[in-house]
This record gives sequence, structure tokens and C-alpha cells, in this order.
Amino acid sequence: MDKKKVAVPLVCHGHSRPVVDLFYSPVTPDGFFVISASKDSSPMLRNGETGDWVGTFEGHKGAVWSCCLDTNALRAASGSADFSAKLWDALTGDELHSFEHKHIVRACTFSEDTHLLLTGGVEKILRIFDLNRPDAPPREVDNSPGSIRTVAWLHSDQTILSSCTEIGGVRLWDVRSGKIVQTLETNSPVTSAEVSRDGRYITTADGSTVKFWDANHFGLVKSYDMPCNVESASLEPKFGNKFVAGGEDMWIRVFDFHTGEQTGCNKGHHGPVHCLRFSPEGESYASGSEDGTIRIWQMGPASHDENDSVPGNGTTGKVKVSADDIARKIEGFHITREGETT
Repeated sequence: MDKKKVAVPLVCHGHSRPVVDLFYSPVTPDGFFVISASKDSSPMLRNGETGDWVGTFEGHKGAVWSCCLDTNALRAASGSADFSAKLWDALTGDELHSFEHKHIVRACTFSEDTHLLLTGGVEKILRIFDLNRPDAPPREVDNSPGSIRTVAWLHSDQTILSSCTEIGGVRLWDVRSGKIVQTLETNSPVTSAEVSRDGRYITTADGSTVKFWDANHFGLVKSYDMPCNVESASLEPKFGNKFVAGGEDMWIRVFDFHTGEQTGCNKGHHGPVHCLRFSPEGESYASGSEDGTIRIWQMGPASHDENDSVPGNGTTGKVKVSADDIARKIEGFHITREGETT
């Protein structure tokens, strides 16, 4: 492969433990945002374009395994090893509600209409919470064959996707009946499952393979072998012609969607890559690693040089806003200290 220009990412410090999940909001009137989940128990919100820290959600008492934002980036949700999923006000940082579970919550996601929150975890139960009635008991779908690793919504919230920690395959559930209607077979457990923005594809990572499935007819569209075990993969959302994958060898590789040819390889993390996600317009993507950092990589020709690669600020404990414009856009975001343990 030809020698490529070395990409210099924006490095976002702040987490003190491994970063295990990332989620981008769609573009909002205030830009777009990225939220990160970490084993340090404190999800962080950042400007998705610059990586600048916006705020930290404090209240969990265990590792946070999953995080997400609603369509307008007004609310956030997180799932944790403290047996809870929490709903947050993304403008103020306030905890709006805590949904108690009986075991570790590994995955959570908002429905497309933002009225529902779906969770899954070690209990092998999918729970659907009505956010308009947060105190009401959730709807439960309890016949998952294994501990739940990932969840997603499909088909205008009519179908649920889930994968398991110990066994291969992706299960598709009919929301109305609570039954599995299809299983996408994989040889290894699926560690990452992403529904494309246009709803056409499901991108999965299992073992050393990245697969693309037809999200409507459920057939396997493409399957590519990777150079190592990969934990996460993400399809470029605007044109759908590239995807990125990363895993145990600490490198992030860029591939051509149509041919599987590797077109780039980015090095920089000092630990396995646990999560990768494209920004909503596909001009950049973020990676989270065992090394506790988030790196934001630009697609195409770099528009900045190394001197511009200032780390997005953020520390554990007391944090200060590094970008005045973000502070103005989201005034009043504060770190809630309720229930904080030392």
C-alpha cells in the first residue's frame, strides 16, 4: 500500500478509565455533539466537531457501559454497572430519572421518536421505558438467549435489534409481539451493531469480521475479514462508500465499502480500540480506547496541521469549559453533585 499522509487527530482527554462507548447526535441548531461512556462512571458531553468538553454527567456509582443522545441532543441516557440506566438533561447536566435494574446495564438507546428508552444487559431482558411516564413499569421482553451486549431500533421503532455477550448472531425482535422474527448468524459474538442513518444497512463487528446486512430484507450484503479482532465498526453516513474498524491491535483502519480495500491506517491509541463512530455528516469519526482517550479523526485531506491539534479539554473531578462559544450555546450546564461518592 502506498505510504499515506499521517493523520493527526484531535485528542480528547478527561476520562480516567477506558472509553467503551461513543454516540453522536444528529446535527442540531447548535451543531452536533458526541457523548462518551467510560468505566470511570462519568459520561462526558463534547462538541462533536472540535472535541471541546461541554459537561460531565455525575451520579453513577459504577462503570458506564453505554450512552446515547436524543434527536435534538436535549437529553442523554446512560447504562451502568451500578444496576441503573439514567436519563439526563443534556443542557443542565441534571439527572431527570434513574431506571433501576437487577443487574448490569450494558446497552441503552432512545427510540427514533425519542419517547422510549430501550435497555439491555446481564439480566437477558430487553426493557422499554416510556419517557412520558418514567415512573411506570417498563415493558419487558425476557427471552433473550444470552446476556445483552448491544441494542438498536429499526423500522420506525417497530423492530428491536440485539446482540449477546457470549453467543454469536444478531436478533431482530418484533416490538408488538415481543418475538424474534429473524436472526443474523455470525460465528463470534457481535461486539458492535450500528444501523445506518438511511436505515439501509446494519453494520456488525464479530471476531475478525465486519459484516453489512440489508436492514429491510436481512440478507448478508458484504463480509470482510479484518487483520485482527475488531470491537467496533462504523459506516460513513453520507455517501456510504467507506467504513472504519478498530480493535485489539490499537490501529484504526479505513476501508472502501464496495471492495473492502484498506485505504488508510491511523495509529495513535495506546490501548485496544473499543468504539468507533462517524460524525453525522461523515467528515470525521471518533474512536474511544482502553487508554482513556477519545480521538477525532478527519476524513480526506487534513484541514489542520499538528500545531492545531490541541487536545479537547476535560479532566476528572473539577472541569473547566475550554471553548467560550460552546459555553455560550449551552449556558448553565453544571456538574450535579447529588449522590456523589468519593
